[in-house]
Amino acid sequence: MNEEHASQRVNELRELLEKYSYEYYVLDKPTVPDSEYDRLLKELIELENNHPELRDEHSPTVRVGGQVLDYFRKVQHKVPMLSLANAFNEEDLRDFDRRVRNGVGDNVTYVAELKIDGLAVSLTYEEGRFVLGATRGDGTTGEDITNNLKTIRAIPLRIKNKDVSLEVRGEAYMPKRSFQKLNESRQEEGQELFANPRNAAAGSLRQLDPNIAGKRNLSIFVYGIGQLSGHSVDSHSESLKFLQSLGFKTNPEWHHCQNIDEVVEFVRGWGDRRPNLDYEIDGIVIKVDSLHQQEELGFTAKSPRWAIAYKFPAEEVVTQLEGIELNVGRTGVVTPTALLSPVTVAGTTVKRASLHNEDLIREKDIKIGDFVVVKKAGDIIPEVVNVIVDRRTGEEKDFHMPTHCPECESELERLDGEVALRCLNPQCPAQIREGLIHFVSRNAMNIDGLGEKVIAQLFRENLIQDVADLYTLNKEELLNLERMGEKSVDNLLEAIEKSKENSLEKLLFGLGVRHVGAKAAKTVAQVFETMDRLMAATKEELMAIDEVGEKMADSIETYFNKPEVAELISELKEYGVNMAYKGPRVIRAEDVDSVFAGKTIVLTGKLSILNRNEAKERLEALGGKVTGSVSKNTDLLIAGEDAGSKLDKAQSLGVEVWTEQQFIEELEK
Repeated sequence: MNEEHASQRVNELRELLEKYSYEYYVLDKPTVPDSEYDRLLKELIELENNHPELRDEHSPTVRVGGQVLDYFRKVQHKVPMLSLANAFNEEDLRDFDRRVRNGVGDNVTYVAELKIDGLAVSLTYEEGRFVLGATRGDGTTGEDITNNLKTIRAIPLRIKNKDVSLEVRGEAYMPKRSFQKLNESRQEEGQELFANPRNAAAGSLRQLDPNIAGKRNLSIFVYGIGQLSGHSVDSHSESLKFLQSLGFKTNPEWHHCQNIDEVVEFVRGWGDRRPNLDYEIDGIVIKVDSLHQQEELGFTAKSPRWAIAYKFPAEEVVTQLEGIELNVGRTGVVTPTALLSPVTVAGTTVKRASLHNEDLIREKDIKIGDFVVVKKAGDIIPEVVNVIVDRRTGEEKDFHMPTHCPECESELERLDGEVALRCLNPQCPAQIREGLIHFVSRNAMNIDGLGEKVIAQLFRENLIQDVADLYTLNKEELLNLERMGEKSVDNLLEAIEKSKENSLEKLLFGLGVRHVGAKAAKTVAQVFETMDRLMAATKEELMAIDEVGEKMADSIETYFNKPEVAELISELKEYGVNMAYKGPRVIRAEDVDSVFAGKTIVLTGKLSILNRNEAKERLEALGGKVTGSVSKNTDLLIAGEDAGSKLDKAQSLGVEVWTEQQFIEELEK
């Protein structure tokens, strides 16, 4: 066959195979038997092998697997993939509805859809072609798993509209039947079984050989759009229909609810029906349908205000409490942990559960040897619910918290207003070890390869005693550790070196200052810009920042006044760790000649010239502070079309109100 005929046949085969895949994996209505699909795929593979110049990264042949990777490349999400706030009962749902209506008025509808229990991913298409697939990661940075995702036949390699470029979000999952077959196969081969379909799906996509993912029969439901160009939609329900029209697999079990009562009815209906599905769900996602209202409601630091995830009640099981273990955290808090007879809860094997503190143990009258009820809080953290007193034999033993630290034997203390016992010894090995684990974690310095076991080993071998010691590690001493090969050591040293370039907020959060979370660390770093300025800051200067209260300011000032902290910072500087903020600079009112400088501004209604994010960026660049709600501290409200309750509140408080046109005219001066 000459090249022209081969090219023609290759295109014919690709179109046929894409059509048959769509019918089978998306519509669930196959028109040809598997044998016919396999015959055509075999022919295409042979043609591409004989004519390498005709190979294409979007050919159906890539679905059978590909080259094994050495590592996953990091990917920055252009639009963050935030997690959702949780609701656990009807009252939580109605509170969510109340907050939404307070923000946008009573004219609001919702979309309720099944919450698939899988791995959240993003899929990017340019000019109609699938070019990038990534994990959610920490919401800001994920991992490039494009080759693995290409093996999922429900993901189109090319969408039907080539003029559209978009990034979509979905949940990759393993159907129950695929999960059962996989575990049967692993059992025959003597391999460890997967605990549940979610773990199996994540394990399939987060490994370096696409051929393995290709054999696992994964699927996907696409549930939203992150970015879109070449088309526009006005509502979430419209976006679901649009995604379906492009050839994506969307979950058909969604409902457009006119009010919160219909949402509650939908949630109740699925509580008993979930076992009938061929895939796992762990709740229902509720979203405000109007994209304009979503934009107006905005986001918190962690989640959108326009969506919530209702979590089905946790499964409860009975097991025996065999003992209680004490753990010392990085802030010195001593936490009791229940050691349980292994039991399966919500699809995973549980051996340990949190007991929180001594007061809870007394309140629930928990004794060692008791049979206890265990559940997973929000299907995540195991906890002891209560004791089955009727099953006591008299051999159970009372538990008493120690008077001295189980790690360093320092006397434990209970601070005023706290229920927890603390070890206040700053040289306590457990606190140092836990502080090191925190320092290298994803939201802090993000040093890949330094997990808890490696940190514990380094600490045990006296190779590290504080975070500065991490930057003195060398190849020779690391190679002497257990399970540390040359490649692992090289990757680890490269990750440590790369961490020196992190922006100041990563270092500040990693140092573990009490009451300073990741968001507060970024806010403080933005304002002071360098470590030296921050260390010299007074309590009053810290409290001048809106997000910093007296407790946090006290904690920061106390921390940086310690001589040992000054010495630590000096060492980190010496090793080349960056001490400056690298993100967008805070525009201060005194630096800007603008009517917006120093003013607190709220945007509401539909803006037709600039979108909400663009308007916010322009205002902040001119020294303004944009907030999401109207209060007595609001200086200016900019109202677009269909402005609702925020406009009413602003007028009642006497807040100055501008139209969008006034705003644009001021920008153009």
